[in-house]
Amino acid sequence: MELDPDEVPSLYRTLAGAVVPRPIAWVSTTGPDGVDNLAPYSFFNVVAVDPPVVMFAPVNDDQSPEGLKDTPRNVAETGEFVVNVVTESLAEPMNETSATLPAGESEFDRADLERAESRTVAPPRVAGTPVAFECSLYEMLPVGGSTMVLGEVEWVHVDDAVTTAGKLDTRKLDAVGRLSGSSYATTAERFAMERPP
Repeated sequence: MELDPDEVPSLYRTLAGAVVPRPIAWVSTTGPDGVDNLAPYSFFNVVAVDPPVVMFAPVNDDQSPEGLKDTPRNVAETGEFVVNVVTESLAEPMNETSATLPAGESEFDRADLERAESRTVAPPRVAGTPVAFECSLYEMLPVGGSTMVLGEVEWVHVDDAVTTAGKLDTRKLDAVGRLSGSSYATTAERFAMERPP
């Protein structure tokens, strides 16, 4: 199969099916109205280490006057968000928070998730997530039909249960990744290779 992006309606299925597994940014924000929002985004990654910057890129909302979904709109208005890492035990509640809710209704409440207080930003963390990054807005960039949100990490919460000798241990972090459609993957099957000199 050969695909010309100009000749197909969308490359979403091809991109989302081939770039796998994708880590999931479970992003919590608080709107100016005080309502806590929580939504998962699988277009997510680390961008820089110094300063520490992460990104997620929500697809724009054609139904919104600003073209933005609740999460990026809240980030634009408040300048803050938290990225919560999704583990296997949190996969079902994470999926529940992907539902489209009316304005003023919180996904935390819909999914019956406990909030944990953040240290440097107003939005709460998801209680029970082993890793959470409190972020301030670094920059927002329109990219085609999406908006890339870059956040500078201001504080990190790491559960001691996923550490070894004071460092995060990926063997203990059962992170979940997004595949395509309704398929997800765990990080249970692993292998190691030494980088050549």
